[in-house]
Amino acid sequence: MNNLDWNQLKAFLETAETGSLSAAARKLGLTQPTLSRQVAAIEQRMGVTLFERVGKAMVLTPTGLDLLEHARAMGAAADALGLAATGRSEAVGGVVSVSASDAVAAYLLPAIVQRLHVQEPGIAVEVISSNALSDLLRREADIAVRHVQPEQPDLIARLVREATAHFYASEGWVQAHGHPRSAQDAIRAVFVGSDRSGRYLAYLRQHGLHLSEDNFSCYADHTVAHWALVCQGMGIGAMMDEIARNTPGIVRVLDDLPPVRFPIWLVSHRELRTSRRIRVVFEALAQGLRVED
Repeated sequence: MNNLDWNQLKAFLETAETGSLSAAARKLGLTQPTLSRQVAAIEQRMGVTLFERVGKAMVLTPTGLDLLEHARAMGAAADALGLAATGRSEAVGGVVSVSASDAVAAYLLPAIVQRLHVQEPGIAVEVISSNALSDLLRREADIAVRHVQPEQPDLIARLVREATAHFYASEGWVQAHGHPRSAQDAIRAVFVGSDRSGRYLAYLRQHGLHLSEDNFSCYADHTVAHWALVCQGMGIGAMMDEIARNTPGIVRVLDDLPPVRFPIWLVSHRELRTSRRIRVVFEALAQGLRVED
């Protein structure tokens, strides 16, 4: 398609970014009818539907999502051209959302975000704490920290490292109940459960611990709450080793058992190739998560 109208492209880009014709019009200094005509014109010129009108919201179609990356790249190139013309260096700014499990979000990301803020104060990181796998293709997050390799071919993934976890208990619990070291010792020990459906119990059994529901003193299905109960002395629980090492008053137990090993993947959508701020955050996460404190 030749002779693309730059004003129409900006109308598409701002409407996609804001999700609203009125908000995009205010940002571009246009009236809403003018902006609406520009969006309709670029859809007609391309011969595709870019948005679905859902109430007052403008929701991108799958075709619109595909074209959004290219529009952003063109917008970034135009901005870079303007900066180069005025002799200024390219600034890095904006919001980048990062999805991670609650434990990684609470215990590992804050230090990385703090270091990144010192280096790139124009970037604001939105931390999304969720144990669900965010849908990067639908832009629920820009970057996700995952413990399974993504299967979607449209995503960009990097294996950061293989992490380990062991079993831990509080110093007070060990003083009161002794220091269990073997799977046989664990049969008489008290654990903090993760769920009441039996999945966590089945996992422990697969790890060589022949336990029953009677071994659980309490339950918490989120890792941060689970770890808080372990620290409070409610029983034994598993935790990533770098998190446990930085937690005062915690003792590693069941020393004879092998570590639990799991990967740490960084995943992003294809905009990683065209958005400098996402690349900067992606590399900062890769460096920070690669290092075991």
